[in-house]
Amino acid sequence: MKKLIGLALVTLLLTGCTSDPLAEQFRAGDNKNYIAGDGTVTEFAIDQRANIQPWTGITESGVQLSSESLEGFVVVMNWWYAACAPCRAEAPDLAALSEEFADQNVQFVGVNVRDTAQTALAFDRNFGITFPSIMDAQTGSVSLAFTGVVSPQAVPTTLVITPEGKIASRILGRIDKSILRELIQTVIDE
Repeated sequence: MKKLIGLALVTLLLTGCTSDPLAEQFRAGDNKNYIAGDGTVTEFAIDQRANIQPWTGITESGVQLSSESLEGFVVVMNWWYAACAPCRAEAPDLAALSEEFADQNVQFVGVNVRDTAQTALAFDRNFGITFPSIMDAQTGSVSLAFTGVVSPQAVPTTLVITPEGKIASRILGRIDKSILRELIQTVIDE
């Protein structure tokens, strides 16, 4: 009995010592329907950048889009869905940055992980989004292509990908407009 109580006490102490914000959000059970990232920015050294896996998906407008069709562009990929509060908050900044970089060989692409095409189109109209979003809720194929390389662990997640198809940086959580601008500009300037 003493051994079981001691084991339980050690388990409780160890559990209390760990701090995992994503796990804490899950345990809170506040029904917000998403796990928010903490805004962590990761930049990958040029010699340590992973290649993306080929992917193909259908956009909210019914057009097929693929990694192959984006070769030669700096690509900014943003995982999102309409009811995600941080996604809604960052949408105007993503729209503005996509316009700012429109003439600099930069293509923004959304990856919608939950909605229907009609919901995504309404979101686009509401927030002035002019770039396409892959509708990935049914297949998960685009998200799967990034598993094991730089897995989007929370929504929103934003990746900056080089024209050669290598992941240059990741923002886990809501973007900061000025930081994302710098991450994009860094890849343009390389």
